[in-house]
Amino acid sequence: MRKLITIAATLALAAGLSSCKNEPAQKMESLHVEGTQLYAGDQPVRLKGISFGWHNIWPRFWNAGALAQMHNEWGANLFRAAVGSDDHALADNPGIPSGYINNKDFALECLYKVIDAAIENDSYIIVDWHSHDLYLEPARDFFTAVATRYPDCPNVIYELFNEPVSREFNASRDYSQPTDESLEGYWNDLKEYAESLIETITSISTAHPLILMGCPQWDQDIHLVPANPVEGYDNIMYTVHFYAATHKDYLRERSDYAISKGIPVFLSECAGCEATGDGFLDIESWNTWDKWAEENGISTVVWSVSDKNETCSMFTPEASSEGPWSDEVIKEWGIIVKDWLK
Repeated sequence: MRKLITIAATLALAAGLSSCKNEPAQKMESLHVEGTQLYAGDQPVRLKGISFGWHNIWPRFWNAGALAQMHNEWGANLFRAAVGSDDHALADNPGIPSGYINNKDFALECLYKVIDAAIENDSYIIVDWHSHDLYLEPARDFFTAVATRYPDCPNVIYELFNEPVSREFNASRDYSQPTDESLEGYWNDLKEYAESLIETITSISTAHPLILMGCPQWDQDIHLVPANPVEGYDNIMYTVHFYAATHKDYLRERSDYAISKGIPVFLSECAGCEATGDGFLDIESWNTWDKWAEENGISTVVWSVSDKNETCSMFTPEASSEGPWSDEVIKEWGIIVKDWLK
């Protein structure tokens, strides 16, 4: 593999690219896929970034100051905006705003703040439809709004479906105990969903944007994709999510299989703790994952900018919404992420 370059190095190559709604200080290289490798312009890259937590649980961090602080002080040039689709998060967080489906204006208000800030700070940003259930028409409405506002912006990446969970996919089917056959059928439904949304986005966007698509069972079943990949669009990657204390060799082996079949993989959510988001930090496993991703040139986004009392949240409740942040208000995982980004 050719030597991968960092995001910062791509900025010097970016003269003459298309503009965005808010003109960036320096235009970014367009992202595209060649084989299984992501490129910025004509250079292979491995992007490394940070995900904001659910917009309706931690909206206080969705602002230009927080993003600029993580860009300038932490070295992040890739962000992920996890826009909650429905009211899933209300069960554990009573009193928070509803997700996009029932509170569209608030979701877009939060989202546009961080997209505009990413553009102003020479960064890429993933627009993540953060859902576990399939909502085609609300998702279409959401991505139509974003693509219309940012039609020619190379900074914007579209993540069509955060973590498909088959047990709740469709009331007419029982996926509570999924079999291989039912999961293959579920992936076929997800493929049709993705192809429909890609058509919607690309009918508006002139940027030929990078598109990410999740796979069944919390982005664990990447091995289902090679037999039936999304058709009709060439600038697409498939997401895998791992939590290092839970997910070990088997998920890397599934990913290796997909890559060997020509499927490009993007790690759009991960952390060093257990899959619950809590528990202990397995640094040995995290380092194994990071080494594997580096060797394969796989872009990686860590979870999350939040202040929940759990391991994967990067801040304490005492942390300011906009920064700057002393190490006293950055939790252990956040300190590790700061070091990893530099």
